[in-house]
Amino acid sequence: MVSPGNIVEYVEQGKFICGVVVEVAANRLRIFNQNGRELNLPRARVVHCSGYSLPTGMSRDEQRRRLQEVDQQRRELTGRIEIETVWELAAAEADQFFTPLFLAQLNFGGEADDDQVAAFLRAVFIDRLFFKYKDGQVMAHPAEVVEQLQNRLEQERQREALLADGARRLQALFVAKVPQVAPPAAIGGGDAAVATDVEAWPERERCLKLLQDYYLLANDAEESELARELLKRSGLTRPHDIYHLLVGVGVWQADENIPLLRAGVPVAFSEEEMAAAEACQETEADTLLAQGRVDLRHLPVLTIDGKSTRDLDDALHLERQGENFVVGIHIADVAHYVKPGSLLFKTAVERVTSLYFPEGQVPMLPPRLSEDLCSLVAGRDRPAMSFLVTLTPDGDIVSSRIVASVIRVARRLDYEQVEQLLPADSDLQNLLTLSQALRRRRIEAGALLLPIPDVNISIDERGNPEVSLEDVDIPARLLVSEMMVLANMLAAEYVAQQQVPGLFRSQDDPHQRLVHGYEQDIFTIWRQRKQLKPGQLLTRPERHSGVGAASYTTITSPIRRLLDLAMQHQVHGLIARQGAVLAEPDLMDLVAAINTTQGRLNQVKRERQRYWLLKYLQSKVGRWLDVLVVARGPRRVTVVLTDCLLEGDLPPGRGVSVEPGDVVAVKIAKADPLDGTLRLEW
Repeated sequence: MVSPGNIVEYVEQGKFICGVVVEVAANRLRIFNQNGRELNLPRARVVHCSGYSLPTGMSRDEQRRRLQEVDQQRRELTGRIEIETVWELAAAEADQFFTPLFLAQLNFGGEADDDQVAAFLRAVFIDRLFFKYKDGQVMAHPAEVVEQLQNRLEQERQREALLADGARRLQALFVAKVPQVAPPAAIGGGDAAVATDVEAWPERERCLKLLQDYYLLANDAEESELARELLKRSGLTRPHDIYHLLVGVGVWQADENIPLLRAGVPVAFSEEEMAAAEACQETEADTLLAQGRVDLRHLPVLTIDGKSTRDLDDALHLERQGENFVVGIHIADVAHYVKPGSLLFKTAVERVTSLYFPEGQVPMLPPRLSEDLCSLVAGRDRPAMSFLVTLTPDGDIVSSRIVASVIRVARRLDYEQVEQLLPADSDLQNLLTLSQALRRRRIEAGALLLPIPDVNISIDERGNPEVSLEDVDIPARLLVSEMMVLANMLAAEYVAQQQVPGLFRSQDDPHQRLVHGYEQDIFTIWRQRKQLKPGQLLTRPERHSGVGAASYTTITSPIRRLLDLAMQHQVHGLIARQGAVLAEPDLMDLVAAINTTQGRLNQVKRERQRYWLLKYLQSKVGRWLDVLVVARGPRRVTVVLTDCLLEGDLPPGRGVSVEPGDVVAVKIAKADPLDGTLRLEW
């Protein structure tokens, strides 16, 4: 029963405060506390009430002095409480709940007074390991709960030690390793030797891993809260301090491919994958022929690729047959080595496609296959899938067949060599003439050809990007691309005629058709591309509007695309009269894998290209460059830089009148590759 004059204790902001009851109401007490404040206190907040009262007639100063003396007395008593010993005694009892008086007596022995009871309650609140106060009673934690709490406290202690030491060392590490970036204000230039001494800092790798994960995944990182606190304490709070630090200490390379890391795309192959690839042995030609393959090694087969291409997966040859021509489109037989259900096929499913960046490539299959056994290397016997097509000079298909073959490439050419040889090489001339005829027929069938120049980015010895535009429609490229489209169309048609499932690409007609057939004007192409409908990947054939085909697939790049590898298996099974290798449920699984992964990889490629183009533009900040105006709205004008085809926006300029299709000069105000930002000014 609480009465005026009683001394009560309550907790405020983690501190125990003594007060004397001045007035008692139904659910509240008016008290005067040891700090000289008078307040209304809810009864529920009272932790302890004394069994005695202060003498009546005491002045407020006297009350305050007496309350402070009681508080000091209880502080001293709290230091004499052996709470773990009391818990051990209490835990031996059958009951789990105890009165504060009983537990205080266990500690002090004999009858406990008000101050000793209050002191014990203070100890319970200070050390929450062993007891919990609830509704006037004290509950003894079971031994397993105490162990859990001890473990949690130890984790918190380790966490605090990690933060305190890690922040200090990261500060020093930043100053020592990132001299080209001004240190944040919070960094005072700590002792760099402390931070770089790995033996003295056993948590170095963990701290750097925390920062790495947080930079890549932000709040989705597993220990994002810990990383944020570490950054806050170390002063590394600017957007890219982590990036500069990790580059400085060698965790990342300069110009690290952050989108690739962020997407979680596997870059290196596992030991098991490499071992599986190394276990693949080159199959001798005699063995391949004994399996029923057609020997085509006598044909004048050639490859045409870029100079730096290492995975050669397609080749061509041409023969004259009266008035007509026999064209051989030979595709590396990756299916011979990579079987469904194998580890390497699962590797292809996980990766879906090879990735190509200015700084290097990430292959779908290990180099033992992609650059050696499966690659159509000149002078080496290779298993292939050959499309043998008889064409009239006007591009009409007279006949076609698909065979499992053995080929030997006689010549390896690059695009520049083909351009140089064309005037004097009749085979190349005839291949080009046929390709042009095939293109015309596709256009007549409704194909929509929108050739955007390739943006070629190369990195010089100092790590600076050089950018150039390359026409994708030069004769050497046209000669190859149309033949590959022909093979893809024939493969799709063949699988469709067998009425078995496959992997078919389709695309509906555009929302609006602005181009009829072939277009080279960049402005018109950009407008038409905005009207295209997205392509689809299906297990049954449907029309592909962009290609101009009733059914379409891709099969000509099995080294670098899962889709092509899967279709190669389907065609192999059919030409061997063994039926489809992959059932429709298997193909549906592949569709899901390709759609999911390809979208993520396309985003990685877009972001990476933007990074290098913005780094290229960094050196041009303050300069004027030509842009093509492609759209104009009330709030922004969309432009494309003509030298690198990067899109940007400007606000409608005051006094500047532009229309879509205009080419004007704008100033590069800012280009930040890490932020991905480009700011242009009129």
